[in-house]
Amino acid sequence: MGDEQNKAPAPRPARNGDIDAFLEKARGVTERRARGRLIFALDATMSRQPTWDLAQSIQGEMFRTTAAQGGLDVQLVYFRGFRECRASRFVSQGEGLGALMSQISCQAGHTQIGRVLSHALDETRSERVGALVYIGDAMEEKIDHLGGAAGEMGLLGLKAFMFQEGQDAKTRTAFQEIARLSGGAYAAFDLSAPRRLAELLGAAAAYAVGGLPELEKRAGEGEGAARLLLSQMGSR
Repeated sequence: MGDEQNKAPAPRPARNGDIDAFLEKARGVTERRARGRLIFALDATMSRQPTWDLAQSIQGEMFRTTAAQGGLDVQLVYFRGFRECRASRFVSQGEGLGALMSQISCQAGHTQIGRVLSHALDETRSERVGALVYIGDAMEEKIDHLGGAAGEMGLLGLKAFMFQEGQDAKTRTAFQEIARLSGGAYAAFDLSAPRRLAELLGAAAAYAVGGLPELEKRAGEGEGAARLLLSQMGSR
């Protein structure tokens, strides 16, 4: 009898319902842990100092927007001076990105958008990047070269969200073309409406983590920035 009492109970055969519940639970954990990757690129030439300060103060919007979706890892890329173009590590908190930006001052120089796009391509070939966000006020390069890189981004599924400070016509044309060829979107803003930039950053970050379904959800809830980006992406 002692042996009978010490025997371990026979395992209960798994039922389909048990397996389904387990798989659903595991899938939920995986989804909660999934993190998006976004490249946050900035023109840090001298004309951008006021907006650099603005972007630094509101960049936390990207992290707040995506926290409930599993989070976001952001890499800061900037250019300035004479052919200086640098990329940070990926950071997962707004404070980390803010600390990186606070160490950088704007310097006179020409735009290096082509190098930013090439870097974004290299990153996403190594590991998927959900989106490239670019903020700038000028374009001093050959649009055909930028268009070629943007087309490659589109083939890899890396969409560019091009946010223009000001209303320079040449810059607008170039930014719109980069956005179109990559499958992304374009928007303009100015310092008189800082909340607009914050909303644009939040919408782009939401796409980087949740894709079009997340943008559609936000647009359906009345979010203007999400509707603006989605209207361009959905028209292709």
